[in-house]
Amino acid sequence: YGGMGLDFSYSIAVAEELGNIRCGGIPMAIGVQTGMTTPALTRFGSDELKKQFLVPTIAGDFVACLRISEPGAGSDVANIKTTAVRKGDEYVINGGKMWTTSGCQADWMCLLANTSEGPPHRNKSLICLPMNLPGIHVAKKIDKLGMRSSDTAQIFFEDVRVPSKNLIGEEGKGFTYQMLQFQEERLWGVATVLTPLETVIQETIDYTRQRKVFDQSILQNQAVHFHLAELATEVELLRSLLYRTVGLYVEGNDVTKFASMAKLKAGRLAREVTDSCLQFWGGMGFTSEVLVSRFYRDLRLTSIGGGTDETMVSIICKHMETLPSK
Repeated sequence: YGGMGLDFSYSIAVAEELGNIRCGGIPMAIGVQTGMTTPALTRFGSDELKKQFLVPTIAGDFVACLRISEPGAGSDVANIKTTAVRKGDEYVINGGKMWTTSGCQADWMCLLANTSEGPPHRNKSLICLPMNLPGIHVAKKIDKLGMRSSDTAQIFFEDVRVPSKNLIGEEGKGFTYQMLQFQEERLWGVATVLTPLETVIQETIDYTRQRKVFDQSILQNQAVHFHLAELATEVELLRSLLYRTVGLYVEGNDVTKFASMAKLKAGRLAREVTDSCLQFWGGMGFTSEVLVSRFYRDLRLTSIGGGTDETMVSIICKHMETLPSK
């Protein structure tokens, strides 16, 4: 279908390298294409669907978006209300989605919707939804704290008709497919914060070395120097956890617990590093002229998007007795 046929570790290498971009929005937008919208289609979609949606997405001719969250159902995926009712050889979709990354420009959406009245974990399906169909309303581009170079949309569906053949895999398996898709999304998110955090720490070291207060550089203050060393150590530990998790994943193991641990740690560390480093920049850190203030805003999303910190803790608790086999 136009891809290189490489394993998932190469995606993580790309994600980590994209961290050299001096903002969070562009790596996130690329990640939506590669690790959030397309994994379920790649694994479970029909050949026809892959030719229609996956091929142009891999080629970069289509922009894709993924939509699960709704105003009343963010990390609580089971509680979504959007419906896709089967009528003949079509689904009729009604409802709405929030916080849709790339939603203002997307050519198609990987949509999670309720396709039956059954139990919440077995009544959902993933559907490839072209964004030019009648009844799709992009209500607004959301004004955000960070990731401002990435468009985020609120979208409503009013009697949108899509062919039933656009169903990914089996009807009712959408929740399961999305949980699998989340693992790649979360690992991508971890990989994209590593380089920015290292960059922020290094730029803070450089700044505090040359900035003098009370006749000595800020870096000569042992509290500052030691704290930066501890933060650098934490980033390196996060990288090790990521690499271990990716290695297990490539071998075919269930990495739900370790991926959730890495995602939790990445979100909390992104907050700690950017907040601590911004403090060491003093008044300059509170301006829009330095990188640390941008990453302070952009990387705050890591603790929210793709599952909140609180959701990660809940998942980890449920998997505490489960260790992947070697």
